[in-house]
Amino acid sequence: MSLRRWALGAVTVAIAMPANAQVNPSQVQPSAIIVLAPTPLSDVGEDALPYPAQTASDEEVEASHAATVTDYLKRMTGGVFVNEIQGNPLQPDVNYRGFTASPMLGTAQGLSLFMDGVRLNQPFGDVVSWDLIPKSAIRSISLVPGSNPLFGRNSLGGALSVRTKDGKSDPGFELEASRGSFRRSILEAQAGGTRGRFDWFVSGDYFKERGWRDNSESEAAQVFGKIGWSTPATRVTLSGSFADTDLNGNGLQEMRLLDADRRSVYTHPDNTTNRAGLVNLTARHALSDRLTFSGNVFWRTIRTRTFNGDLNDDVLGGDPYQPDADERAALAEAGYSGFPTSGETQVNMPFPKWRCIANVLLNIAPNEQCNALINRSATRQHEWGANAELMLDMPFTGGRNTVTLGLSASRSHAQFEQSSQFGYLTSDRGVVPVSGPGAFADGTQQSEDGFDARVDLSARTRSFSAYVLDALDIGKLHVDLSARYDRTAILNRDAISPGGGTGSLDTDQRFERINPALAVRYNWSKAVTLDAAIGQTSRAPSAIELGCADPASPCRLPNALAGDPPLAQVVATTVEGGINVSFGPVTARAGAFRTVSRNDILFVANDTSGFGYFRNFGKTRRQGVDINLSGTVGPLRLASHYTLLDATYRSAESVNGAANSSAGHETPGLDGEIDITKGDRIPLIPRHIFKASVGFDPLDRASLTVDMIAVSGVLARGNENNRHRPDGIYYLGAGKTKGYAVFNLGAEFRPLAAMTIFTQVSNLFAARYSTAAQLGTTGFDASGNFVARPFDGSASGEDRPLLSSTFTAPGAPRSVQFGLRYRF
Repeated sequence: MSLRRWALGAVTVAIAMPANAQVNPSQVQPSAIIVLAPTPLSDVGEDALPYPAQTASDEEVEASHAATVTDYLKRMTGGVFVNEIQGNPLQPDVNYRGFTASPMLGTAQGLSLFMDGVRLNQPFGDVVSWDLIPKSAIRSISLVPGSNPLFGRNSLGGALSVRTKDGKSDPGFELEASRGSFRRSILEAQAGGTRGRFDWFVSGDYFKERGWRDNSESEAAQVFGKIGWSTPATRVTLSGSFADTDLNGNGLQEMRLLDADRRSVYTHPDNTTNRAGLVNLTARHALSDRLTFSGNVFWRTIRTRTFNGDLNDDVLGGDPYQPDADERAALAEAGYSGFPTSGETQVNMPFPKWRCIANVLLNIAPNEQCNALINRSATRQHEWGANAELMLDMPFTGGRNTVTLGLSASRSHAQFEQSSQFGYLTSDRGVVPVSGPGAFADGTQQSEDGFDARVDLSARTRSFSAYVLDALDIGKLHVDLSARYDRTAILNRDAISPGGGTGSLDTDQRFERINPALAVRYNWSKAVTLDAAIGQTSRAPSAIELGCADPASPCRLPNALAGDPPLAQVVATTVEGGINVSFGPVTARAGAFRTVSRNDILFVANDTSGFGYFRNFGKTRRQGVDINLSGTVGPLRLASHYTLLDATYRSAESVNGAANSSAGHETPGLDGEIDITKGDRIPLIPRHIFKASVGFDPLDRASLTVDMIAVSGVLARGNENNRHRPDGIYYLGAGKTKGYAVFNLGAEFRPLAAMTIFTQVSNLFAARYSTAAQLGTTGFDASGNFVARPFDGSASGEDRPLLSSTFTAPGAPRSVQFGLRYRF
C-alpha cells in the first residue's frame, strides 16, 4: 500500500490512541539555559539559543498557518529567502545569507539540515528534500548562522536543526484539516502520551493539490512515530519517519509565455517521486553529576525517480520539418502514413514530429531532428551512521566550564542512473517519447553532434568526524571555543565506462580538514548584550561535482556526469557580531556578518565546446547587516527582520554566456563567453530582505495576524557579469527580476477551548512577482509555437543565430485556505 495512503491510516491510529494529559502551550516555560554554540545532538529547548540564532516552536509554526516547513521559513525567519525554481511548494531552494539548501542535483549546497542529530543532506549530491520532513512532528526549528564547524559538512552559511516531538513534550491529541484554493487539501494528526517510564508519540501528514499552474498536481504523505523510555538519569528513544511523495514542479517559464498565461509551463511532464525511511535510536545518560553521555545510531533509505520532458536545444537552428526521401521510406516501411511528402515548414507545421520518428528508426541523427527529450533518472541511497558526545561540567570559583567531546561516523551507498529518450513536442508543449533503434541518447547515432547521456554510477561515501567544544562562563562573559576534524572518502565506480581516464566516472578521493571557531557573548547589563564570533567550515565536493570536472570531457548540463579530475574542498570563514537590547517587552538586535568562501565550486564554460564543467573558483563573499525587532506593544504582537545582503564574486572567471547579450559573440545569437570580474554580484541573491508581522486579539476567542515579506530583485543565472542588456531582437528580457512585496492575512476563532477555526489568505493583494530567473535560448514564439529557426535569413557559416530570453519562476497568486483544528 502506498505510503501516501497509510498516512491517512496514521491519522486514524492517532485518534484511537488514548492520551494522558493536555498541556496548555501558554503554560510551557522557556528553558533558563542560554547556549551559544549547540551541536547537532544538542536538545537545548525552544528558547535557549540567543540571537543571532533563531528558533521557532511548534506553536509558532502552527499559529502562522504555514502550509509547509519552508513556507514558515520564507515568511517568518530573518535572512531567509526562497527561489521557487522547481515551481512546487514542496521543492523550493531555501537560502540564508546567500547559501542554499536545494532539492536539485547540481546545485551548490551551503546549508546543512539536521533532525534529531541526523544529517538530512543526502549522500549523493548533498541535496535537501523538504518534502520528506514530517511537519506535524516538529517541536522546534533552530537556524544557527555562520560557518559553525560543529555542524560539519555543508554548514558554510549556517545550519538548520529540527527537534521532533515526543509523548512527554506533546501529550494529548490534535487533528487539523484544511481545504483551499487550487484544490489544496491538508490533513495532519498527532497523538502522544506517557505510561510509567514509557512515552509514545505518533503523527501523520497528508498534502494534495491540483496546483495553480498547468500540470502541477502533487501528493505527499509523511508518517512519524517515537517511543521513549526515561529514568531520572537516562533517556532512550526510538523513532521512525517514512515519506512517500509524488510531485510535479514545472519550473521556470519564458517571459512572453508567462505574460500571456501565468499558469502556463514551458514543457511537461516534470515529475519527481520520493520514497524514504529513517530509523533513529537516541540515548542520553548522566554518568555522574558532571558527566553526561548522548548519542544516536541511525539508518535511512531514499529512492528518487524523475521523469522530465524537456526541449532539445540541439534542434534549434536546424530544419526538423520536411522528411527527405530516406526518412519517408523508413516511415513507410514501419507502417506510418500521413507524413508530408513536400512543403512542410515551421510556418505551416509548428510542432514537427515526422523527421524525429524517422531518424529514431534509422538511428542516424535524432539528436538533430527530435525537438524534445524525456530525461529519466533513478537514485537509490542507503546511509547508516552513529554520533556520540561526552559532556563534562566543571564548575570552578567565579565561573563554569563545560567541555563536549564528540565523534561522528557514517557510510552510504548511492546508485544513480540517468537516460535521455528522444521525442517530440505537442501543441500543449507536452513531450511524446519515440521508440526505435535510435530512441536513446547513447552515443551510437550517426551524427557529428551525437551525445551519450547515459549514467550508471555507484558511489560509496565514508565520513568520520571528531569535535570538541569548550564553553566557559566567567561572570558576565560566555566563551565557546570549538574545532572539528572531518574526513570524507568518496569511491565512484562507472558501470558504463570503467577504468578511469577521460569520460570515466571512476574515482577514489579523500578530503580532510580541521576547522576552528570562537564565539563570545558579554552581558553588559540586563538590557544590553554583545556577541561576536569567527568560524570556519568546509564541504567536500559531491559525487555529482566530481563526476563533471574534466575540461576534456565537458558536461552538457550541470547535472550530467562526465569525467572526474579532483576538486578541492570549499572552505568558508565567517566573522560576525552584534548587539542585543531589551526595552521591557521589546527586544532589538543589530548585527553584521561577512563570509568569504575559498575554492567555491562553479559550473564554468569549456573553451572549445561551449558546454562546461565544475571547477574550483577563487573566492566569493557574502556580507551584510541584520536588524531584528520583536515584542509586544499594548495589544499588538510585533516582529520585523531586515537583511542587507551584498553577495559578490571576488575572483575573475569565464563562463558560458550564449544567452547573455554582452558575451563575446561572433554574431548576435551565437555562442559566446562572459567574463566575471571582481565585484560582480552573484545571481539569485537579493540585496534587501524585509519581513514584518503584526498580531492582535480583537476578541477573547479571536485572533488576527498580518505578515509581509518584501524582497528586492535578483540577477538571473547567465548574467553573472551583470552586463546583460536586452536588444528586443536577439535578446529579450532584463536578465533580472523586479522586487516584490507579498502580504498574508490569518484569522482564528476559538468557539471552544479545544476547537480552532482558521483561515489563511496568502498573497492578499494578488501581487504578480517572480523569485528567480535564468537566461536561456527559447524554442517558442510569443504564441507558444515551436520555432527552430527564429532568424532563418541570417547565418554565420553553418551556425544560425538563436533567440534568447529571460525565464522566470512565478510566485503563486492569491489563495485562501480554510481549516479546523481540534485538540484534547
